[in-house]
Amino acid sequence: MWGDHGWALGEKQRWAKRALWQRETGVPLIIAAPGMARAVRTQKPAGLIDICPTLIELCGLPENARLEGASLAPLLKDPDSPWDRPTICTFWKDNHAVISQQWRYIRYADGSEELYNIREDPREWKNLAGDARYREETRRLAAHLPDVNAEPLPGSRGLGSALKDVPD
Repeated sequence: MWGDHGWALGEKQRWAKRALWQRETGVPLIIAAPGMARAVRTQKPAGLIDICPTLIELCGLPENARLEGASLAPLLKDPDSPWDRPTICTFWKDNHAVISQQWRYIRYADGSEELYNIREDPREWKNLAGDARYREETRRLAAHLPDVNAEPLPGSRGLGSALKDVPD
């Protein structure tokens, strides 16, 4: 079971879903399957892109190398199993967030960056991207950014998400 992502109600001067922070991108994801651990949680990062590879593995179907996600079956069997893979969230062309267990790194199309220690700052208020102490962490997370960025679909508008962009 999964649900829709969140909605900003004025936080960080944003309205609606058009942002890359946890409040706007987080979704519930609940998976139950035969032979898997029951009633357990994990804080390991996962994305909806991982659902299809997970179902393929759980159903014993042949792997599909074209899929970008990863099977969550190892975490379903043992939520404490090693998992060093971040998840990626994209909003519009060239705007991405890379999320690990401790960090959320965001790079925008204009090259600006944000870095949050989501364990210590779960609401993502203190941007650490400009702090030299976190330069290596920023570099490590940036290595996961997609190499290919698709052009927007014809007819899509990609309205801005700042409160000033919301029509009266």
